[in-house]
Amino acid sequence: MNDFGKIDLHMHTTISDGTDTPEEILARVKEAGIDLFSVTDHDAVKSSRIIPALLRRGDPAFLSGVEFSCKDEEGKYHILGYGYDPDAAAIRSAVAHGHQLRMKKVTARLDFLASEFGFRFPREELERLLAQDNPGKPHIGNLMVKYGYASTKKEAIDRYINQIHFRSEYIRPEEAIQGILGAGGIPVLAHPSYGSGDQLIMGDEMGRRIRRLMEYGLRGLEGFYSGFTGKLCREILSFARRYDLYVTAGSDYHGENKLVALGDTGLDSAAEPPEELRKFLSEAAKRAAYPAGG
Repeated sequence: MNDFGKIDLHMHTTISDGTDTPEEILARVKEAGIDLFSVTDHDAVKSSRIIPALLRRGDPAFLSGVEFSCKDEEGKYHILGYGYDPDAAAIRSAVAHGHQLRMKKVTARLDFLASEFGFRFPREELERLLAQDNPGKPHIGNLMVKYGYASTKKEAIDRYINQIHFRSEYIRPEEAIQGILGAGGIPVLAHPSYGSGDQLIMGDEMGRRIRRLMEYGLRGLEGFYSGFTGKLCREILSFARRYDLYVTAGSDYHGENKLVALGDTGLDSAAEPPEELRKFLSEAAKRAAYPAGG
């Protein structure tokens, strides 16, 4: 696969909702023996500026990445972007809009918790929270646990935070896809089988969703993913073949915020990597950042 052995193209740092800094995640990637990786922080491209400068001889190759949290009249989508120029105006505009909407949701969630449940936090805690690059539900959940409003972060999110719903505080999928394309990148639908909450998307509904996103410029599907069963993986691969789309593989590692191991993409169980993945890695080889002298 273009000299790439083990790959993981979906992970998060403290720039969004992971618990590892970019420096720490590079160290963990090396420990895991990964040869090509991408950090796909939510609505942020900061890691794609930081990590290339950290690479040293013998380090793995790095592919710029991002994950946009999107919604339109048909549902929710997570759109991954790979191999883009993080300084391009198109993606910077999409990221700025996504960040703006994300911060509005954080403020609304804090107001909701205060008004509905009486959950309030010290001013200095709120200032630290809002000063983070891309705070979200896990950050609020951790605060709730710290101040005794919930026993676990999962309880905080499931029982309280998820009670508030947003109809329009998301970037639309066409804006995310066009932002990625405008920066020379490859837009990919993350974990295509999963929609909003516990929603499972399969069959004709999956086909309609993919075709609609292809009209905007979608070029790939995340076919290997830590949360997929063999059946889900096979269905996504069949759609990729049918529509001539790239295939990617990612764990969705978040450090301590998720029980997912780095490098756990499900790709190890494949007898032979599909051609659609090989094609994607050929493109990745042209776009990746390599260690100096490596």
